[in-house]
Amino acid sequence: MPRASAAAAARTAQQVLDVASGLFASRGFSEVSLDDVARAAGVTRGAVYHHYGNKPGLFRAVAARLQARVADAVVEAAERAGADPRAQLSAGSHAFLDAVTSGPAVRVLLVDAPAVLGWQEWRRLDAENSGMHLQDVLREIGVGDDLLGAMSAQLSGAMNEAALWIAERDDAEARRSAHSALERLLAAVAP
Repeated sequence: MPRASAAAAARTAQQVLDVASGLFASRGFSEVSLDDVARAAGVTRGAVYHHYGNKPGLFRAVAARLQARVADAVVEAAERAGADPRAQLSAGSHAFLDAVTSGPAVRVLLVDAPAVLGWQEWRRLDAENSGMHLQDVLREIGVGDDLLGAMSAQLSGAMNEAALWIAERDDAEARRSAHSALERLLAAVAP
């Protein structure tokens, strides 16, 4: 039997990742099997193993992709805000809150990922994505190195908690309230 071309293999890997994202978001890590993913993606279980190794490996790939998408939304919003670092901090933080509460991100990144990946891996993924941009802009507004790590961790934690709070309520009023509260926090950080 001929081996799949590199392009076909990449399409298969992408299809598996797309399907797994939806399944992990709707049912949670513990309720999804690799057989479920393979069946929904229209591939063999062996194909899933070939591309991702195992269920935690597949979940790690889903979480990494979602972290990158959230970071892309943060960067895009910050760039649209112009050159003022305070405006970038505000725009990027609000974009984070919206991006992490849309689609599969909230359940995968904030509910399951800390448990499935472990806190260290979860924090590493966050630091390499949105966390890196948060630290950069905090440095630009004048937060010194002595407070940079603590300030970044506290703002990130507040935004993650706000995202969970929004997801729990799942209504427009909760989203508005969370954004208003975030704006007050940011005003205290960058007056």
